[in-house]
Amino acid sequence: MKTGFCIANYSGKTVEEVCRIASGHGYESIEIPSYRDNGQIDADLLLKAGGAEKFKRSVREYGLEISAVSNHPESLLVLGPYGVDTDSICPGSREEKIAFGTSSLIKSAQLANALEVPVVVAFSGIENFGHINDWPYPGGWADEERRFVENYTPIFDKYLEYGVKIAFEPHPNNIIYDTHTALRCLELCNYHPSYGINFDPANLLMSGINLQTFINALGDRIVSVHAKDCELVEHNMMKGGLMMQGEWGRLDRSLRFRIPGWGSIDWKKIITELYMVGYDGYYNYEHEDVTMSIGDGVEKTIAFLKPLMIHAPYEARTDKLFQK
Repeated sequence: MKTGFCIANYSGKTVEEVCRIASGHGYESIEIPSYRDNGQIDADLLLKAGGAEKFKRSVREYGLEISAVSNHPESLLVLGPYGVDTDSICPGSREEKIAFGTSSLIKSAQLANALEVPVVVAFSGIENFGHINDWPYPGGWADEERRFVENYTPIFDKYLEYGVKIAFEPHPNNIIYDTHTALRCLELCNYHPSYGINFDPANLLMSGINLQTFINALGDRIVSVHAKDCELVEHNMMKGGLMMQGEWGRLDRSLRFRIPGWGSIDWKKIITELYMVGYDGYYNYEHEDVTMSIGDGVEKTIAFLKPLMIHAPYEARTDKLFQK
């Protein structure tokens, strides 16, 4: 297990500046963005001859590895929503947005392949999250599932070609948002080998999911982890429940994203459960904590998280008491 750093935490700084900060605090890897206009990574440039190798060398100079490629905004367009909701990501018609999202997600796989990175973190998207309700259109969710199969099957096949997995990040307003939907979409794509999950415990707790149950149910399909915590603000929950609307920084929110160790997640139990199902990879710190600066989070997260990393399995006792 290793502690990683999402460089988008410092989206206003260059990759070199972020690598210097991450390495200097003891982080061991970085997750990099691949979507258009992210301000740090130009996927087209890295895909040119020699670009990926040069970039890998520059990261290694800081003693870091590249743990994942992320494409959250543009991957959303594969299933939606469309219209004004996503015009800031890609203006155009529904068909143009689907084509753009599909092309962008495949380009992310090409970049991951060139960088020898095993996963691309993505949102699954959904055209109308209101279809979770059986009324007024009982067939709405079935339509979303059909589109998932139609739109993602060719993407899964391309990812298999590039030797990369899509790590879907469960999140409300996506077709994959809880244990049931993560398993259902796996079934819908006939257990495609390219289908993976990016385990972000904060997003799941936001929906009231038992985190250990999710880990046990998805098992080795969990191929990436975001180190992000979530605080259930009990004195506000009687008013707002778990899915409260409004700005994340509102004092009366019933839920706040936090840095690891400052929320309601029991990280020792989560790390143990992940290790028990075979996950021995990166924990990429993602800062969405509205209560403190990124600089505070950088220092506090590594101090909390790094000592919890498991580095070797149990050897098993061999003394006479335990002989069989």
